[in-house]
Amino acid sequence: MKISKALAATAAAALLLTGCGTTEDAAGAASNGPGGGEPVTVTDARGIDVELDAPAIRVVGTEWNVVENLTTLGVMPVGAADIKGYKDWVQAAKLDDTATDIGTRGEPSLDTIASLDPDLIVATTDLAETVITQLEDLAPVVVVKSADAGRQIDQAKDNLRLVAEATGTEAKAEEAIASFDAAVAEGKATLEEAGLGGSKVAFADGWVADGTVSIRPFAKGSLLTDINTELGLATPWTQEGDPAYGLASTDVEGLTTVDADSFVYITNSADGDFADELADNAVWKSLPFVKSGQVHRLDDGIWMFGGPASMTQYVEAITAALTK
Repeated sequence: MKISKALAATAAAALLLTGCGTTEDAAGAASNGPGGGEPVTVTDARGIDVELDAPAIRVVGTEWNVVENLTTLGVMPVGAADIKGYKDWVQAAKLDDTATDIGTRGEPSLDTIASLDPDLIVATTDLAETVITQLEDLAPVVVVKSADAGRQIDQAKDNLRLVAEATGTEAKAEEAIASFDAAVAEGKATLEEAGLGGSKVAFADGWVADGTVSIRPFAKGSLLTDINTELGLATPWTQEGDPAYGLASTDVEGLTTVDADSFVYITNSADGDFADELADNAVWKSLPFVKSGQVHRLDDGIWMFGGPASMTQYVEAITAALTK
């Protein structure tokens, strides 16, 4: 899922030095040491059985959510797409300086990937099939489903488990999933104690293009709205989101029809804050949640389309914002 200065284009469509990756051993996980581990066969999102001689060590990730999952599992990828963007937008699972930038998420450099001699390439269903076919000439490719507006949380967990199976880090995956589940339970209890159970929270992101502010509601079926529901919150968005990400579109005038107790959003300092553009906007200033001071910008670096690590970070951030 593309974002930052390409955010508007994404919505219109729907919406490091070479080094050796390492895998941290975890209790109950297969060894990834050189020559270690038994052959592995995993079935990816395409229904294709991908055979590996051993759990993968040198892994390339073509999308931020899979790179996040790899680093969550203790597998530092040898190659990752748009490393600068990743570091701006994804803080829950940080890349070190050994990863090599393979180009953009939509058009990774085949020559760069080939030079890294990967054991495995992890891609997503957002990548063109023609590109995936080209990648398969370089190394085994496991494809994960980018998003599913019918089961976002479970899909994110499935993706992490699939990457863990391919890298022999299943125990690490279960630890990350358990941490998310625990954060949700704690966050829900905290919000209920604060009298915020059932509170109507409109989550969105947005951007400015040619002086015009566009706002993207995370409608029913989006990952973060699904998480809000698990926290005991309600969504006031009435728009229908797209079938993959659950995202819709509106503008400032469209917010006048939203019956929300609070408005929560994420942006990034590298790209500016769309709400700054609205500071003198009469329509924005007339909105009830603006008048009551219930507009909350969450911290930079919470990836809105990430895995359990980013999801846990989001739970903690929105709980703190609503109860401060």
